[in-house]
Amino acid sequence: MTHATASQTAGPYWHMIDFPEWADLLRADGPNATAAGDRIILTGRITDGTGAVVPDALVEIWQADADGRYDSAFHGFGRCASDAEGVYRFVTLKPGAVPGPGNSTQAPHIVIAIFARGLMAGVTTRAYFAGDGRLTEDPILALVPQARRGTLIAQAAGGGAWRLDIRLQGEGETVFLEA
Repeated sequence: MTHATASQTAGPYWHMIDFPEWADLLRADGPNATAAGDRIILTGRITDGTGAVVPDALVEIWQADADGRYDSAFHGFGRCASDAEGVYRFVTLKPGAVPGPGNSTQAPHIVIAIFARGLMAGVTTRAYFAGDGRLTEDPILALVPQARRGTLIAQAAGGGAWRLDIRLQGEGETVFLEA
């Protein structure tokens, strides 16, 4: 019988990604088939500390609906595996701004969690959207040093696509947040 030890990494999660349709939150037979809002694709490449692609990560997203609500009929959860090139891809709606601490408002964002080899536990980050005027007022983003905020900002890639590459460690490491 094997016992888990502190040196073992998180996982295995592969049985949890046997449902590739979960990466399309707007699929015709899914709970959001009639959801209103701007359709987007969120994609990016996951790399490790040496810059090598991570071809076997489990990626999850959580988000509000287009009106910034978590308590609506919109099912804002998705899951996918990174492919052989380390790429993840979700089809979803662009979320609205959500309430923040106190009376603040958080800029529209998607929460991203990654579980992969070499990680003792999953890591969590956010994908904000470049060009959104509310970025300067977001209370969570304000906690991140200015020089590192770019690791949280998805860039428009044309045709409704947004790209956020994620570096798990090393130079250019993505900012990870406490869940």
